[in-house]
Amino acid sequence: MAYMERTAATGLNEGHPVSDVDRIWAEHIGSTKVKRQHLRPHQVVFYESDPAERMYELVSGTIMLYKLLPDGRRQVVEIISQGDLFGLQYGKYYDCTAESLTDAEIRILDRRDIDTSLGLQQHVGRCLIAKMESMHEHAMLLGRKSAMERVASFLMRMVPNRGMQDCPGPEGDSDEKMIELTMTRQEIADYLGLTIETVSRAISELKRRGLVKIEKQDRILITRVCGMCQITGMH
Repeated sequence: MAYMERTAATGLNEGHPVSDVDRIWAEHIGSTKVKRQHLRPHQVVFYESDPAERMYELVSGTIMLYKLLPDGRRQVVEIISQGDLFGLQYGKYYDCTAESLTDAEIRILDRRDIDTSLGLQQHVGRCLIAKMESMHEHAMLLGRKSAMERVASFLMRMVPNRGMQDCPGPEGDSDEKMIELTMTRQEIADYLGLTIETVSRAISELKRRGLVKIEKQDRILITRVCGMCQITGMH
């Protein structure tokens, strides 16, 4: 029985307690069954339509998942961060391409090992719930937010523990945050469903309002995090 069918049949609250699930997962990824691989920037892990025989966990770095239309247009569908699983498929083939944005390290997991362990399935199920919540937020961004709100939301996702419900606000007098971009303007545009020109105009407008300073092409200083948060449409 496939993983998703088995999860639906057993339920995530049955089987092993959460602490046991964490232990089972830690033991598995530390075993000789799980290999590690180092990736260079812009190295493809798998292509859309490749056989989905493996699942992956990102140890370090950043990876993007994207789909291509026949005319070459690209939509970045997900940004994978440290600790995230990717390559999770219900069918036999990957539905998107996975490509590293930076130097990265991944763990390579055999789907057959997941299919034969309820404890491993429970861990994957918990990760899927978190992934689904993130997809809901991105659907809201693409469907209802303006270009400026999308760019502001993208920048805010790189500010830990801010811009969310029960946000604690700034610590002390300074409300600045330096962020490092691992994506080009084109990749950001493909993730936000915008053109590169629109992304550039939005960043220029944020700069004009005094909310950001461009340190380098890949470094942006958010001068007022609360001010940026207000533009996201979620404040």
